[in-house]
Amino acid sequence: MDSIFTVRKKVVEICRLVYKNELVRATDGNVSARVGNNEILITPSGKSKENVEPQDLIVIDLNGKKISGTLQPSGEYLLHTTIYRYRKDVNAIVHAHPTYATAFSVAGLNLMQCVLPEIVLTIGGVPLADYATLYTEELPQSILKFIYKYNAILLKNHGIVTFDRDLISAYYKLEKVEHLAQVIYLAKTLGKVDVLTKSQVESLLKVREKLGLTTPLPDCESCDKDCKLNS
Repeated sequence: MDSIFTVRKKVVEICRLVYKNELVRATDGNVSARVGNNEILITPSGKSKENVEPQDLIVIDLNGKKISGTLQPSGEYLLHTTIYRYRKDVNAIVHAHPTYATAFSVAGLNLMQCVLPEIVLTIGGVPLADYATLYTEELPQSILKFIYKYNAILLKNHGIVTFDRDLISAYYKLEKVEHLAQVIYLAKTLGKVDVLTKSQVESLLKVREKLGLTTPLPDCESCDKDCKLNS
């Protein structure tokens, strides 16, 4: 495992990317990473990701107790600590409010349909959690039914949380989901979203197996039907 000094630098790098690529606005969003079996490093509350510095980050345990740092941890620390407790394989989390993905959450639409081959291979699907009140236990509770199967979850009327084995992988999932949401939105404005057929997805799953990918299997229940995104 990297030293805590290295992890601090990496978290700040992700914060800069999230802000630069307009995946958050103002002081929105939060980023965290494991720095021990029972400790995580998390971004502070009320500070823009554009301006976060390594010394601003806070160390808390998986119960949310502050261990070190001069600022207060993100008010959404419960979302992070819950994911780390349930997913021992996860070492990094990014929560953001990208425009298109958040719009889908506001519209009550998930991103489970098989549309882009690379998403089928690398992410599988992005479910939509029920609405939950910010900064309360409701938020982590809302994602529990998805937490073991998926590494990217839309939060109703809120945004998205992505997580993975390391910071850059968690961040890339965020970028991929936002790109997917934007493509689907633009396809809808052009008239129609064509989802992949079941046979097309089955071919992709064979490729997935050859590549040794362990991402969640996509939900193909409606692959041969007219995509509900067109309704």
